[in-house]
Order: sequence, then C-alpha cells, then structure tokens
Amino acid sequence: MALGRSIRTVGLGLVVAGGVASAAAYYFLRRPVPKGRGRLHLQGLTAPVEVIRDRWGVPHLYAQNLRDLLFASGYVQAQDRLWQMELHRRRACGTLAELFGPRVLEIDRMIRRVGLRRAAEREWDETRAENRASLEAYCEGVNAYIEGGRLPVEFTVLRYRPQPWRPVDTLAFGRLMSWSLAGNWDDEILRSWTVERFGAETMAELEPKYQPGKPLVIPPGTEARGSGPDFHEDYEWAAELVMAARAMSNNWVVAGEKSTTGKPLLANDPHLPLTMPSLWYEMHVESPEVKAAGVTLPGTPGVIIGHNERIAWGVTAAMVDWDDLYVERVNPEEPSQYEHNDEWEHGEVIREEIKVRGRQQPVVEEVLITRHGPVVSPCVKGEHRTLSLRSATLERSHNVTGILELMQARNWDEFREALRLWPASPQNFVYADVDGNIGYQLAGMIPVRGKGHGVVPLPGWTDEYEWSGFVPFEEMPSAYNPPTQWAASANNKIADDDYPYVLAANYADSPRIERITQLLTEKEKLSPDDFKRMQGDVYSIPGRELAQALLRLKPRDEWSRRAQTFVKAWDYNLAPDSVAASIVQAFFVHLTRKALEEKLGSWADFYMGRGIHPLRPNGHFFYEAASWLLEKIRERPDWFEGKTWDAAEEEALASAVAELRGLLGDDMSRWQWGRLHTQAFNHALGDIRGLNRVLSRGPVPVGGDTNTVWQTAFTPYYGYAVNNWTASWRQIIDLSDFNQSLAVIPGGQSGHPGSRHYADMIEMWRTVEYHPMPWDRAEVERQAEGLLVLEPDGDGART
Repeated sequence: MALGRSIRTVGLGLVVAGGVASAAAYYFLRRPVPKGRGRLHLQGLTAPVEVIRDRWGVPHLYAQNLRDLLFASGYVQAQDRLWQMELHRRRACGTLAELFGPRVLEIDRMIRRVGLRRAAEREWDETRAENRASLEAYCEGVNAYIEGGRLPVEFTVLRYRPQPWRPVDTLAFGRLMSWSLAGNWDDEILRSWTVERFGAETMAELEPKYQPGKPLVIPPGTEARGSGPDFHEDYEWAAELVMAARAMSNNWVVAGEKSTTGKPLLANDPHLPLTMPSLWYEMHVESPEVKAAGVTLPGTPGVIIGHNERIAWGVTAAMVDWDDLYVERVNPEEPSQYEHNDEWEHGEVIREEIKVRGRQQPVVEEVLITRHGPVVSPCVKGEHRTLSLRSATLERSHNVTGILELMQARNWDEFREALRLWPASPQNFVYADVDGNIGYQLAGMIPVRGKGHGVVPLPGWTDEYEWSGFVPFEEMPSAYNPPTQWAASANNKIADDDYPYVLAANYADSPRIERITQLLTEKEKLSPDDFKRMQGDVYSIPGRELAQALLRLKPRDEWSRRAQTFVKAWDYNLAPDSVAASIVQAFFVHLTRKALEEKLGSWADFYMGRGIHPLRPNGHFFYEAASWLLEKIRERPDWFEGKTWDAAEEEALASAVAELRGLLGDDMSRWQWGRLHTQAFNHALGDIRGLNRVLSRGPVPVGGDTNTVWQTAFTPYYGYAVNNWTASWRQIIDLSDFNQSLAVIPGGQSGHPGSRHYADMIEMWRTVEYHPMPWDRAEVERQAEGLLVLEPDGDGART
C-alpha cells in the first residue's frame, strides 16, 4: 500500500543514525513549526491583530474588531494544530478511510449512517447572516494558513494536502463531540443482547444503581433518597422485541466567604481520552466586543471552558441520555418502507460513498432515514434487527451563537440566557463572578420521552415511545448562591427522584463526588493550593472497603497472606508507588469478573470493558462496578453455585496475586501501581515503526483509577493501563485576580513534534503542577515569548 511505503520511508529516515540523517530529521521536524515573531501580511484582515505567545506557547490575541479576532483565531489554531483539525473533521465527516485505509472503515460506515455532516449542512443552511459571518471569518483565517503556511509533518508523511476549511467542518465536529459525550446507543444494544441471552431478571441484577445517601448535584450538599427509576419493565419489552462509549469530569466552585482570597474560586478538569497533540487548545482573545481566556477544541472558534473579564465557568458531562434506538419493521417487498401505526411509510434513502485508501472502488452505504432517524444496525456486527437512531445531536442547534454569547456574558442572568442556546450535549455548568456570586446550571437538549426510559431499543412502529419535546430551560436544575457556599458535580446524579423528568438511566459511580464533598467541607476556607491538592487526589473510597474485605479473608496460600501484609499498611491512596494499590485493584478486577462470569460466562467480557463497535471500544459497566460489587459483598446474596462469597473472594485474591506475579515478577515489593497503571500519549500515526518515538510520548506512571478525584479510567478487558479517560485540562480560576489563575494540559500547545511546546507540559500534568494564565496586558507581556503581528492585505507571507 502506498500509505505504508510512504510512512515506512519517512519513519526509517527519522531513525537512521549519523550526522546527515539527524540533521535532515531535525529539519524535517522543525521546518513546519510556525513563525512566532515578526509581521505577516494576510488577505482577509481589516486591521492589525497582535499575537503574543507566552512562554508556554499560549497565544494571546488582540484585535480591533470581532471579525478580525475570529479570523486570527482560525489562523493561529491552524498554525499550531492543522493536522489535528484535519483529523477532527475527517472523524466527524466519515472520511478517515480515505487517508488510513480499511482499518478505520467501520468507523466511517457508522459516522456516514448517523449523518453528522448532513445535519451540519442543514444547520448551516438555517444559520442567521450575522452568525454565518462569524464562522466564515474563522474559516477564512484557517484557510489563510492552509494556502500560505508550511504544512505539518503528517501531511508530508501521508503525501496529502488538506482541502479548504468550511463552516460545515466546524459544525460537524461540534456534533461529533456532543454525540461522544452523551450518546448511549451501544449500552442500549448490549442491554438488549444480554436480555436476549440471559433474561430480564439477570439484566436487572447487573444494572448499577445510584445508591440512596450518595451526593446529588442540586441542591448542593443534599443526598439521594431514591435509587432512580425501575427499568424492569423496559427489560421485559426488550425481551419481547428480541423474540419478534464517553467521558467524565469534575468541577466545583466555592463562594468568597469560603475562599482564602475573599472571592470565588472555580475548578474544572474535564476527563477525556488523551492523545498527541492534546485535545484542548489554550487561547486568550480580546477585541472591543469580547474578552475571554481558557480552552477551545481546534477546529472551533471561541472559548468553551474558562473565563472572561467578569465571570468564569467550568463543565462536566451531565450523563443525560439523548440517544434512543428504535426497532423498525421494514417492508420485505419494499425496503425503503417501514411500519408506522399499521401502515407503510416511505423513508428517504441516501447513498453514501466512502473512499478507501488502497481500493479502487468506494464502499457504498444505502442509508434508510426513518421518522426517527437513520438506520444504523448494518454497522453493528451480530445485530439482526433493523435499528434506527434518534439522537439530539442531529436536532437543530445554535453552535456559533451559544458559545459567543457565553463568552460575552457578564452576570448570572446573561450566563443563563447564553446557556439557553448551549449547542452541545447536556452539561453541568458551575459559575462564579467577580461580584462574589456562584451557581450551578444544567444546560443542553434533554428529551422528554413518552413510554420507556431509553435503556433498550424500543418499538418504532407505534407512537407510544416517541419524544414529545425537550425539557424547558426554565425547568432544568439550577442553583444560585446556595447556602452551602459551594457547588460541585462529578457526573453524578443531578436531582432526586421527585424531579419531574427522567434525566438519565445511569450516572457515574458516587465515590468521586463523595470525596470532593469531603474535601470541600473539611475546611472552613479553601485556598488555590487546596484546589490543586483536590485535583491531584487519588484517595480511594471503594478501595478502603475492598481492602477491609480482603483483610477479613483467611487464605491458605502463602502468597495471598503476604499480599495481605502490604494491604494492612495501606493509606487507601492509589499512588503510583503503592504496592497495596496494585493488590487491591487486581483483587477488585478478579472478583468483579468472577461475579459476572457466574451469571454470564464469557459474555462477561462486554461488562469488563469490551466494546461492541470501534466507535465505542470500551464498555461502560466497569466504570460503575465498584458500588455494584461492594453492595453484593455487603449483602452476600445467593450468587455463586455451590460456593460462598468468602470462597469466591479467596479465589479472586489468589488469582489476582498470580496475575501480578506474572506481570511484575515474584518480588512483591516491586509491585507498584504505577508499573501497571500508565498513561500513554499516542499520536494517530504513532503505531508506525520508526515514527512512534517521534510522534508519541510516554507511557508515564500515574496513580488513581476510575473512582478517584484524579480519574485515570481503565477497563480490565484491555489491561490495567489508562485506556479511556483522564484529566484532559485542569483549570483553577481565581476571581480575586485572574492573573493568579492556573492551568495545564497533558501535552503541549503545539501540534508540531519539532516544537519545544509539543510535550512540555506532560511532566507538569503528571506531577499536578500548573502554569499561570496571564490576563492583564502587562502580565501577558511580562510572560511573553514572542510577538507576531498579523497585518491586512499584502502578499500572504509564508509562516
């Protein structure tokens, strides 16, 4: 294949020893690094824009009008992250196989069927003129760099030149991110398959519940009384029908009365899979119309998380379910027709052609669009039903307007008005302002369902299970200046069971929010240093109870007894240098698998993390398994055939110790958690021999797990390394002085491997250190690394 030969040629050249080859490799990597000083003349600007990059590579943009600011934002993003932007739009538009060949074809097939780009094109057609102008300005900036700048090394490797950036590329990528954060279609399919094979009763036993007594988001400081809706009837429907993937985060805010600074402090660390380059891109933008600093996603304008001159905000995924699958009855004599209320309706059939590198002919998908949405089941191996997808990510939204209005909000009322137009998946927002106010607001599109809870595919031929609309913004959970003087969320249950709408079937397990609540309430006043310690906290609440269960055992084998001696001295922190952490984690994994295999046999793999589709490679159950398992340990139900829980736990400990010996050797003192639990920073081309050391970084040892405040999520099906999400951005915003705000990303600002800002923050991130976020112009200039002036007109000098 041409791609493979090209990559191998470049990769070999980069690793050949000798002075000439090293110099060539250095030039090959350094040449695309953009100019950070001087002046550039660019067509499309109306006035000069100053770009000051600080010593961490963060650009601070100063423009004389909003249009030029958006143009310059697109330009500097393309300077630093054009390759990543290209990947973003190809993922969203289903064109990865054109570059990477058959290995990513199944991802493209699903994306094309879902139709994110089709939805983006409809959105663009309906966008108002003033919002079109904003997004067009951003795209013009991106294209100015594509036309005149040096392309990143990845384009050279692939022998490819990017097409111009279009507004629909940005809109499609925004929809992909939203769908990634809120969709649960894979969970619905897995539940229905489990019901089909093992019955509704078994599925009900496996469903994690948010336990009564655990913290709620609102009102802050309250606890859940109920354990959520009963899904047994849903599972029964699924049984009848059979016979006929994600992200986490933390955020919290404290009022000035609870802060050592006298003004609010706000923290946020969204948890997402890590890559090289980093998912987020830091920016500080200023014009007469808007001033804001924080992070955006390359390929999108505006600050998504951060602050402006008066307010600050942070977000976590609300875990709201905005996907539903419907089982459609298709006319066997006319496949474009499907049943609705005892009649055949005509669906639209769309032809999608997917180019695949190395193949002469495209792969063709004939997509049937029903009244619910596109039929997606042909892309799911093993699925024999015709399943259509209704997803809020395909509904009308206000991508440009919502983010710009959020950046311009100056108080709580304007903040809430901006969130009415929040274009992405439902999020938990925490808020603070310079006047000392704090708050919480849920925002996003939340379906109101007729019958059912959206946990399994439902009948599509009747109106009983239709959406009747979306939860009105005025009725969404909210809190302003709560008496607790703090608010927090960690993907946990938002409101108690008396809330009139069902928001979600499942939330994240409760230990993270329990620990955050402990740390927020153990001191009268909290400082920025306290917030730093909180974001790096790896204390394990479930680990404490698991360790106590392990120590109650009376194992017969010497190795298990030796393991208990390490656990006895444990402080319950999942630190990377802790031996006890490895033992308890392995015990947890082995006992969970043993309990699942007792009911499911080899099907337990799906509940230990095996995904059902390349778009959702990680199953979800294990992330909620700790409380589920601990409840079983406490209640000791009749679970194992011919075996007590004590016997099962002793077997789990013995097999865990045997696995650790195989992985780490017989010297138990060297079984540190960080030897098993590592974080890699992989590049999309990093699995090619010769390029891995150039493009990827790590792995590095880390602590924590799915249930610690510093979340480092893993699913055991793929091993103990971090194989899903962790802190992708940390911010601590100080409302008493924005110059004292702190941040770090796991990687660096630049997407160019030859830049010194490609990976300069990895060690800071690993050790929970931060860089300042300079805000005032004088402080920005004090931290400056270079000044680049973008000037209008001219001949488009190269960068």
